[in-house]
Amino acid sequence: MRDRYATLKHLQGLDPKTDHETIHRISSDREFPWDYGRGLEVAIWRTCCVPSISGMLDGSGEFALRAQKRYDDTRILLGEMVRGGYDSERGRQALRQINQAHRRFSIDNDDMLYVLSTFVFEPIRWIDRWAWRPVSETERLAAFYFYTEVGRRMNIRDLPTDVDAFERFNREYEKEHFHPAASNRRVGGHILRLYASWYPRPVSDAVAATLPCRLDTPARQALGMPEPTWRARGLNTLGLRGHAAAERLAPALMARLMTRPTARTYPGYPHGYRIGDIGPDHVTRQTADSRTEPLTTAGNDHS
Repeated sequence: MRDRYATLKHLQGLDPKTDHETIHRISSDREFPWDYGRGLEVAIWRTCCVPSISGMLDGSGEFALRAQKRYDDTRILLGEMVRGGYDSERGRQALRQINQAHRRFSIDNDDMLYVLSTFVFEPIRWIDRWAWRPVSETERLAAFYFYTEVGRRMNIRDLPTDVDAFERFNREYEKEHFHPAASNRRVGGHILRLYASWYPRPVSDAVAATLPCRLDTPARQALGMPEPTWRARGLNTLGLRGHAAAERLAPALMARLMTRPTARTYPGYPHGYRIGDIGPDHVTRQTADSRTEPLTTAGNDHS
């Protein structure tokens, strides 16, 4: 039987500052592909607990009208930067799409900084609680260095230079800015329905009941969600603990069972996607090279 911790031993021999792209790619794509996806889903959901952020998302109509595409866009653009590097040709193009999508809005710098922090810490928190092993300090630092470099290329100001300082910012921001709002409820509800829609009925009904267990009480209160029942909590814990045990014992089998296409809404899918076609309509119309860029086969999401 192969050493389940061989990859971890390899990563711990790398420098989390200079090798952060390699470490983060291996950690998110090889060690924790399913769990990293779930952590990013929580990250997206938590940003809707902030009225200034949910108000912008609610006003754009993206989650009301195209929730699956909005989710796919985020996962694909982040994935392009993780797999190829943020300074690769495709990574730079993904960053351009992200920056163009944000350009039409007047977004507070602290809101942008908070969203970036959720991409660092929510997957780590999910993995530490629910995955087959906790995140190592090497992986934690690599995620911090990776996303602060992405933030620098997004022109986000006041980026922390220390991972603990960034996590303190994340916690303090949430204490100050998580407040109930109608826009929180609307966008949060669209996300709940999206996440549940990935499963056939009646499984989707059970999933919808357990999904709020993935949020803490302050987040549920900000989104106007009732506290989950003890049955929902028990089912959530049983399912996630069972998944972790299976991942530890049979990672290859679980990868085959849990893999599905990532992008399901792009023009031309299932044949592939063009990075220039990813994003809101006002962005894709401005992308001059989207017609000549070759199609890319959609990646996989371990879901």
